[in-house]
Amino acid sequence: MKKFLMSAMIVASFIVVTPMSALAKGTPDSFADLAEKLLPAVVNVNTTQTIKIDRRTMPQFPGMEEFFRRFGQGHEGDNGKNNDEESGTDNGESRPLTRQRQSLGSGFIIDASGIIITNNHVIDKADEIMIKMHDGREFKAEVIGKDSKLDLAVLKVESDKPLPFVKFGDDSKSRIGDWVLAIGNPYSLGGTITAGIISARNRDIQSGPYDKYIQTDASINRGNSGGPMFNMDGEVIGINTAIFSPSGGNIGIGFAIPSNQAQRVIGQLQAFGHAKRGRIGISFQPVTDDIAESLGMKEGQGALVSSVVDGGPADKAGIQAGDIILEYEGKVIKERNELPIWVANTEIGQKVKLLILRKGSKKIVTLSVDELSEAGEDQSSQNESDNGDTAVEGKKTLGMLLEPITDKIRQSLKLDDDVKGVVISSVDLNSPAGERGLMRGDVIVEITQEAVDTVDAALARIDDLRNKGRKSILLKIIRQGNIAFVTIKFDPVK
Repeated sequence: MKKFLMSAMIVASFIVVTPMSALAKGTPDSFADLAEKLLPAVVNVNTTQTIKIDRRTMPQFPGMEEFFRRFGQGHEGDNGKNNDEESGTDNGESRPLTRQRQSLGSGFIIDASGIIITNNHVIDKADEIMIKMHDGREFKAEVIGKDSKLDLAVLKVESDKPLPFVKFGDDSKSRIGDWVLAIGNPYSLGGTITAGIISARNRDIQSGPYDKYIQTDASINRGNSGGPMFNMDGEVIGINTAIFSPSGGNIGIGFAIPSNQAQRVIGQLQAFGHAKRGRIGISFQPVTDDIAESLGMKEGQGALVSSVVDGGPADKAGIQAGDIILEYEGKVIKERNELPIWVANTEIGQKVKLLILRKGSKKIVTLSVDELSEAGEDQSSQNESDNGDTAVEGKKTLGMLLEPITDKIRQSLKLDDDVKGVVISSVDLNSPAGERGLMRGDVIVEITQEAVDTVDAALARIDDLRNKGRKSILLKIIRQGNIAFVTIKFDPVK
């Protein structure tokens, strides 16, 4: 009996311990060997920017003019030396004040010849860039290329000897929960290594059109920007770029540009000095659940075209404002940033197929992708307009007072002669329309993909949709020349 119990205990112990051993597999006893190998290729990036201060904008202090004339000319920390670039009158009133702004970041060497990668925001507008190696050597760097949209920059330093470097890895092979190392220059402390795991992938933090960040809990602070994120094979799988922190310090939420996304842009920066991205010539907004419901769609996915660039690829292919792009080259659009990333990564001149939805009908459209200018598409902000004309009696619905477009209103809102619709002359802030941000001066041109050119037509369309059981409507509006789509929910029936 004792032998049986002992055997059973051994079996039970084996059953319990085996899964735990499997879970612990790959957990390093130390990062020391890896850190020793990688630290020499990670650098500190020190930038200096000279800023001119207009003397006329400085506050005036009676009786202190002589003090500012004698001591107000130099840079910060220049021991009172005169660094003005302009000569002026003897009293110095025409000479500008200047000061130096310094910033610190991180970077890493990817080639023995001295090619360095960092963030664009680390070196942007810098007059001088100095690189400090882990062994203390310093080099002056020049900018080979930079890209503000993905926040990347390529630098070059000259060295008599080959420099230590690291290689990129395939970030797609890394999984949530994998160990990662971050190396950088936090708070100017110099080469600092921290460890953590991949917390999430494909994070969209609304910082730009191509957000696809790797999230990590490895400690990342100010000064880590531009530094590398390594996997356990010592390969760069991310470039540390941003943190989420109410205090500005590490709280365990950091973000890195994935290596696969970065490498394509880095190659273009080396070859052309700027990134070459595809474009199809549209502005769009994501299809929310509210928009989907208003259009009778089963789920909120796709890109709702708000405007089409005249003469662009989409315009030539017949795509119209109000169309919903469901698929791009057979890939279903589910997230906000998927379409711009796919288009940007498409070769210039390549023909692509889009599946679009127009007024309930699906169709395939083929177009040729062309190159996005560095300035990008025109994304003008939308501000409130005052139509300056309330003489015409309007009709109210869903908290909006609707009026016809008179000649005076057309002139005030600078509407083209061919624009037809109804204008919102006032909005109740506590109404369905007010809650969705509609404003006085907005012009409604379509209601759930049907054009309306009179107030009665607009009211009839709204009543028709309500009677059909729709829970909301989709308005296509014009605000200061920009087109947008807004959903409004019907008041619940009491």
